Amino acid sequence: MNRNKAAGTRWESAIVEFLRANGFPWAERRALAGALDRGDIVIGPGAPIVEAKNRKALDLAGAVDEANAEAANAGAPFGVGWLKRRGKGSAGDGYVVMDGHTFALLLRAAGWGEGL
Repeated sequence: MNRNKAAGTRWESAIVEFLRANGFPWAERRALAGALDRGDIVIGPGAPIVEAKNRKALDLAGAVDEANAEAANAGAPFGVGWLKRRGKGSAGDGYVVMDGHTFALLLRAAGWGEGL
């Protein structure tokens, strides 16, 4: 396995471990699926997907675009990019990125909509 692929695998595993430790026991890594990839990590049935990125340079737009496309492929409600933060080892210190549409969806789902 090449070095970049190994780093990506470690990052995906760290995210899964973090999610499981924080109340998401069904989180698991997914196998690669080529052009119709369905995300790197699934959180559970009917849940969003995660596109994990462990790269030197942060590409927020690319991570969000890829997460959205892979969520559509998976039939997931949405996807997020989870990017490794340089100098930090925990997935909890990483950046989770999404577009404004996804953020509004999460706010509504949490009850932060009209009528507050």
